[in-house]
Formats: sequence, structure tokens, C-alpha cells
Amino acid sequence: MLTQAEDRQAKIVELLREKSFLDLRTLTERLDVSVATVRRDLGELEELGLLRRTHGGAVSVNQVALDATNAARLVWKQTEKAAIAEVVAGMVVDGDTVLLDAGTTALEVAKKLVGRKSLTLISNGLDIVAELTRVEGQSIYSIGGEYSETNRSFRGPLAEHFIRQFNVDKLILNAASIDVDHGLICTSTPVNASIARVMMEVSRRVVVVADHSKFTKSSLSVIGKIEDVGVVVTDAGSKSIIDAAPEKLRKKFVIAN
Repeated sequence: MLTQAEDRQAKIVELLREKSFLDLRTLTERLDVSVATVRRDLGELEELGLLRRTHGGAVSVNQVALDATNAARLVWKQTEKAAIAEVVAGMVVDGDTVLLDAGTTALEVAKKLVGRKSLTLISNGLDIVAELTRVEGQSIYSIGGEYSETNRSFRGPLAEHFIRQFNVDKLILNAASIDVDHGLICTSTPVNASIARVMMEVSRRVVVVADHSKFTKSSLSVIGKIEDVGVVVTDAGSKSIIDAAPEKLRKKFVIAN
């Protein structure tokens, strides 16, 4: 027979299967216990590897060890990605040099930038370059290197060398996960993190694009700190997690309606 604590903790795990983030207030109301009791339960469940505590609550454990294919990711969170892309495209002004990291959210941004002939556009994403070249007249640079079929991108030392030849106004950077609790932007592999860091080095302003699902995952490799980027553009599904973050991080987020 389960103890009261075991029963509560089982309910917490079940609730996280239904909703990937739970704040302390929701948990205290659903379980009818004090904040101190909930914190203790979350601590024990985190030690067991069943969840990850965050500022103000907990998220389900969902480690990103491998990238899903572009074909799979293209159909995920399409509405949210389109909303994010609309906001990001509005941040790009005439005359900008824009570097687009390979990924499906950055691809949505590329669709918004097609035809804006005053821009110089650079990408390591094959799908992004293909999208940009649908219309003549734009200045476009394609980054070469080792090809990855998973996300149809070029990466590795040759790609990093190519990127270092540029001086970029804005970088549109994808992320596999956003760890608000530790203030980190992460990706699935060291090789992906390495090229992302080089992109950040050559860019005056870094715009991270991440739908709300990225806030409930964890990833192996750190790209950088949230506080070191210009802005993170996400959708309304991330609001409860962002609201629970420290103030110095909250100001880094823009929510696309």
C-alpha cells in the first residue's frame, strides 16, 4: 500500500504526463498540501530522475540526445513557429546581414524574408538556402562543410571556418532546449553546439527562436547563456515557465501571440 507521500508523488508524475510544466501553486491546489511539502516531493522525484525542478515548479524529463529529422520537425508546432517567425522577421531591417542557423523554425523566418532585396542572407541549412533562392535578386551565401542528413545542414570545421569570414548584424539561432532554471541555451550534440557558438561570435545580435516544447526538454550540449543573447522569441505556451524565471532572464523573452 502506498504511503501518502508516495501517492502524492505518483500523482505529480501523472500530472506531468498531461502537462509538461507545473507551477507550485497548481500543485499545492491539486494535492491540497503546503508549498514546503510540494518542494520536498519535487526534490525526491528529481533525485529519482522522474522530473526536473525549475524556478517556481517542475518540468517533465525529456532529454534530447538525437535530432529528429527535418521532415518530422516540419509538422511539429507549425502555428507556433509561424507566429515566432512573424515577430522575428519584423526585427530585421533593410540593409541587415542575417545569418540563419539550420532548423525548421529558422526556415519559417526565411520564408518571411524571401524577396526582401535589401538583405544579405547566409545559412548552413540546405532547406533554408533552397527557400531563399526561389526569388531572384537577393544576396545569398551558402555555408559548406560536412553534410548532416538529419537536419539537412552543413557543419564541422570547414563550416566554422567559412562562418568566421562574415560580420553579421543578426543571427537567427535554433535551440534543442531552453533551460530557464540554469539560464542555458542547449542543443543535442557537441558538433551542433560548436557551430552555433561560432555563429554567435560573428553576430552583433543573437535572436534565439524556440517554441514552448523546447522549454520542457533538456539537451546534452550547451551553446551559451540566455543572458548573453539579445532575445529569445517563443510562443504563448512558454508563458508560465517564463513568468517563474528570475527577473534578469524574463526581460530576454518575447512572446509571439
